[in-house]
Amino acid sequence: MKVIVLGAGIIGTASAWFLNKAGHDVTVIERQPGAAQETSFANGCQISVSHAEPWANPAAPLKILKWLGKEDAPLLFRFRPEWLQWRWGMEFLRQCTPSRTADNIRQIVSIAEYSRQTLQAVRAETGVDYDCQTKGILHFYTDETEFQQSLPAAGLMRELGCPRNTITTDEVISIEPSLASMRDKIVGGDFTATDESGDVYKFTTGLAAKAAEAGVNFRFNTTVTRLLTEGSGSAARITGVEVIDATGRHQVLRADAFVLAMGSFSVQLTKPLGIDLMIYPGKGYSATYQVTNPERAPTVSLTDDGYKLVISRLGDRLRVAGTCEINGYTRELNMTRCEAITRRTRELFPDACDYENPVYWTGLRPLTPSNVPYIGKSKISNLFLNTGHGTLGWTMGCGSGRAIAEIVSGRIPDVNFAFTGMKRHRPVPVTVTAPLRA
Repeated sequence: MKVIVLGAGIIGTASAWFLNKAGHDVTVIERQPGAAQETSFANGCQISVSHAEPWANPAAPLKILKWLGKEDAPLLFRFRPEWLQWRWGMEFLRQCTPSRTADNIRQIVSIAEYSRQTLQAVRAETGVDYDCQTKGILHFYTDETEFQQSLPAAGLMRELGCPRNTITTDEVISIEPSLASMRDKIVGGDFTATDESGDVYKFTTGLAAKAAEAGVNFRFNTTVTRLLTEGSGSAARITGVEVIDATGRHQVLRADAFVLAMGSFSVQLTKPLGIDLMIYPGKGYSATYQVTNPERAPTVSLTDDGYKLVISRLGDRLRVAGTCEINGYTRELNMTRCEAITRRTRELFPDACDYENPVYWTGLRPLTPSNVPYIGKSKISNLFLNTGHGTLGWTMGCGSGRAIAEIVSGRIPDVNFAFTGMKRHRPVPVTVTAPLRA
């Protein structure tokens, strides 16, 4: 079957890889000159099954009220005259109940754990080098209330099989000695030994190269303008995708099936088709620092929950990413927020890096109110969705790509996740060594 994948971030590239392995003729369309040039370019680089607690949780409404108007707030809403933003915000608040939060955690942990195991298998198969670290992820807390509020979610994750273990301050310092200067401020933490980290850009570009070698056709510098349809109701089908190619020519590309993996930009394509995706861009920030004193820089990937920052060592670089700005599709750098990241990183690791020459970046995370992505079938029979992964695109990337390839091929994925347009099923056990089905 001929399949067109729209988007070449981690989600689209992984989808193309597994669709090719399943025997399909795959073309990937991407407006940028290469893979992973947008949201997958410079994120926090964590494979964090343990970071499955969604932004929408019982503590979120009060925090958002406290942060309103603060330029350096971890989560900043800038209210705009946009109906989608207001609808999204109302649905976000609806997802903040304890029962909905618990159900969303179950869904996120399920697909994230499946994805982590899939990533390990892909890594073993391809040998792609991406500064991988398998030292786990350490969450630390500098506020007692935040720490106490984290305990129920950590307990639920342990029940679901994610070993997110609560630890003392001394244990935090023992796992990551570079935090010793913060001993008096850290009140506790939790550690998930099975989590990983690595450069998502290096992985995605490496996997894209492997996929191209295997026969996937990547059409870069090609902008999607609309999806063409025929028929109506249950008989509706996508007949082609209209694009503007690298030379400026309009073309229509035909295929049997289409996979939408365009993150925050998925909404504009599906709305004319009557498919209402509840996705809004959340502008995330990152800063990359050159490590100048390796002994003072962390080697374990960290999550600073109070500041909503994640910290990953990438060889001789330190990547610090986080915060979220709900402010439309602008990617303009807000230097107040950038400087807040550097100020906090310098406080944590005073002599570890060159803080005078940071490389700042922003990307638009495709946020659903629940943090649960759209993976599965749309109401149009040959249009499939793989979008809305929010802050966990890297964590869920390989598993989402593997799952959508199974769905396009007419099979049920081996994970008990609430796939779009499909009923839940009892999961088939999956292990790290399980073969990837062709």
